[in-house]
Amino acid sequence: QLQASGGGLVQAGGSLRLSCAASGRTFSSYRMGWFRQTPGKEREFVVSISRSGGTTFYADSVKGRFTISRDNWKNTVYLQMNSLEPEDTAVYYCAADGRLVVGGPLIPDYWGQGTQVTVSS
Repeated sequence: QLQASGGGLVQAGGSLRLSCAASGRTFSSYRMGWFRQTPGKEREFVVSISRSGGTTFYADSVKGRFTISRDNWKNTVYLQMNSLEPEDTAVYYCAADGRLVVGGPLIPDYWGQGTQVTVSS
């Protein structure tokens, strides 16, 4: 089970940090990542991180502004979002991918419940 938190309302240029806590003892067996979705649009891949945390993969739209990290002792993945833009407004979902690959977009096996991020101009 994945529990996302940390969303909220922020002005353009501001920062937010999302967290996603996983239950169970197999967290380090999964690549983790984040997607986002706005009304009427498909869910969009944002970023992934490998099991060890050593490899990350970002969508071009967030590269240089967002940073993903994970703490396998705490079963938690984080998304630090800086220089937020109104276009980043969305519901953000954490996800877990059990495939034996290191990088690239996720194909999730599990989803978190989503947390709303709203960036005002």
